[in-house]
Amino acid sequence: MLEKEADLAGPGIGDYAELEKILPQDYSSLLTPKETQKAIYVVKNYVEENLCKELNLMMVSVPLIVEAESGVNDFLDRDGSRSPIQFHIGNDHGKNPVDAQVVQAATKWKRMALKEFGMKVGEGLITDMRAVRKDYFLDHDHSAYVDQWDWELAITKEQRNLDFLTDVVRKIWKVLKGAEKHVQKLFPQLKTEKYPDLPDELTFIHAEDILDRYPEVPRKARETAIIQEYPAIFIYGIGWVLKDGYPHEMRAADYDDWVTETRSKDGRPMHGLNGDILVWNPVTKRRHELTSMGIRVNAESLKKQLEMAGQLEFLKFPYHQGIINNELPLSIGGGIGQSRTFMLLLKKAHLGEVSVSVWPKILRDMCTRKNIHLL
Repeated sequence: MLEKEADLAGPGIGDYAELEKILPQDYSSLLTPKETQKAIYVVKNYVEENLCKELNLMMVSVPLIVEAESGVNDFLDRDGSRSPIQFHIGNDHGKNPVDAQVVQAATKWKRMALKEFGMKVGEGLITDMRAVRKDYFLDHDHSAYVDQWDWELAITKEQRNLDFLTDVVRKIWKVLKGAEKHVQKLFPQLKTEKYPDLPDELTFIHAEDILDRYPEVPRKARETAIIQEYPAIFIYGIGWVLKDGYPHEMRAADYDDWVTETRSKDGRPMHGLNGDILVWNPVTKRRHELTSMGIRVNAESLKKQLEMAGQLEFLKFPYHQGIINNELPLSIGGGIGQSRTFMLLLKKAHLGEVSVSVWPKILRDMCTRKNIHLL
């Protein structure tokens, strides 16, 4: 069980000797660096345009920094393992200073922005979000620099259910599949038998059902096993403690709703109105997470989740007060990894081939030996 507990920590492989074994031995990029840059923006423009159409979203500006005391920053989990970069702005010779944080994601800010921009039910926003996550282990698909399509949609209380969540997920998958087909038309070398395309449909499965299949193995190993059977899945219910005493993965207590009780198709009680899209990456031959999303907490589930996480002190923040007092819209939202998407659709072995970031010398040297060109 210690192995399961360790698996709940921050993402990434966590060991460069292990990463050396995992990175492909016979890799050669299908696109030149110049073609790669062109293809990135083909995918980016397609995804943004079509997510707006499918989910009735509009592009809006998004902050890179937020006030520390606002409580708006995303802590990503509830164990404190991934904390934001914080800095002091002296301002006005120290008379009117500001303590600021670099965002880790715009999860909470987006819900406040729905109100600020006057979004009605059925209307939403999408952002070209940039963030820094300093506590990641830097491997082939984790970077300290993060880019996401962070989106949020205002909903009714009647839409807070698994059917609505599933419908939204299918629309997102339709866009990602469309982006794959679109970029392959312009860059036909991406269509290859060596690296199969994504399946047309997602398989939906609850975290509890995955545990039932593989009760003795940790979460990442369970995901690896299931996506070799179903190469593109959406996992419901991430954050609630499962029957083995562990959540499928840690989730912050104050954005996705992972506590609300739901029912499986055959009537079994389960929990959670959120989930992740995971796919099998044929280049890295590993699990590949594309998006984390969910129906957001209401006043009742926020209180319950904060209590379970031992974080009731968060209720002092304006964001949390806005939910408790029903001043913020009910919503669904998520973050789709941009570089993760580019890496997958452009058949790349490393995130650094599509994203400019900082990488340690040990990783740069490793990639050079394996014919992987890091930006």
